[in-house]
Amino acid sequence: MKPIYVALLGLFFIATSCGNGSSSNSTYRPDSVGNINSLQIVTPEDLWNGEVGEAIREHFAAPADGLPQEEPLYSMVQMKPSSFTDFAQRYRIFLHATLSDSTNFSLNKNSFAKPQTGAFVTAPTTEALVALIHENQEKIKAAFYASEIKEKQKRIRLSLRKMDTLQKEFGVTLKVPTAYRVAKSGGDYYWLRKSIEAGTTNIFIYEAPLDAIRKDSTMADIINIRNTIGAELLPVEDGSKFITEAAYSPFLFSSELDGKETYITKGTWEITDAYMAGPFVNYAVRDEANNRWLILEGFTYAPSEEKRDLQFELEAIIKSATIQ
Repeated sequence: MKPIYVALLGLFFIATSCGNGSSSNSTYRPDSVGNINSLQIVTPEDLWNGEVGEAIREHFAAPADGLPQEEPLYSMVQMKPSSFTDFAQRYRIFLHATLSDSTNFSLNKNSFAKPQTGAFVTAPTTEALVALIHENQEKIKAAFYASEIKEKQKRIRLSLRKMDTLQKEFGVTLKVPTAYRVAKSGGDYYWLRKSIEAGTTNIFIYEAPLDAIRKDSTMADIINIRNTIGAELLPVEDGSKFITEAAYSPFLFSSELDGKETYITKGTWEITDAYMAGPFVNYAVRDEANNRWLILEGFTYAPSEEKRDLQFELEAIIKSATIQ
């Protein structure tokens, strides 16, 4: 067979293998696209403008936890199914909701691109479709969150700062972008800071005694640690203190970090006697091997900017932690 025919035959197989991206026999997937926390909604206009769209917006455009101003959990773009072809199929996360003869829900990986997480929801009536979205929205959000954290960490790894002093002083390693500088190391705390256009993002690391957080008063104990130990450590001017803003009740979640019991708290910080405030995410990690709670906190000061994605980056960094 002549070389040119071999080449053309090879191109034919490539083209047919990635024609619609959904074939289980296909091995090739193009790279996925999309900003972090950008969600593609694939549903007809009439469903989007009716009860189905309302259900989707209720869950996926709900306010993100712990921010001082309301920002949606995801930035959503809607398109009709007939337009969901070619490049449009490459969005990293998407929700595909349509009417069909059968009722079905599935979470699929890499259907049209890689990496990609897609949620497919079908039902024979609008009412059944809405019910299926309500029923599975937590699973879908968890899958999207995991996908976006993984993608953000992948982007962070492109340019990492060497963090030997953090490992030596606190027995923890983090994947931190080179855009962050060490504002303070040594002693009782470790402080990483990145300058942004109108403020800073920060990671603040310190320890608390193992008996400082109790199961019957978890939230109160975490806030007390922030308002005493953390407030004393973080340097601010004129005798002011870095504390939890009392006007907004924080959100508390139970989780794990590096296989260890962890409490995640999201809320708003403020500086006493100053017009400064912003969001924080606090990971309190129960480190029994070292007889301590390891506190890893990310906080943002950006009064004129949206903060959802800034906080998301901080959380992605914290979730990269490994503890010796």
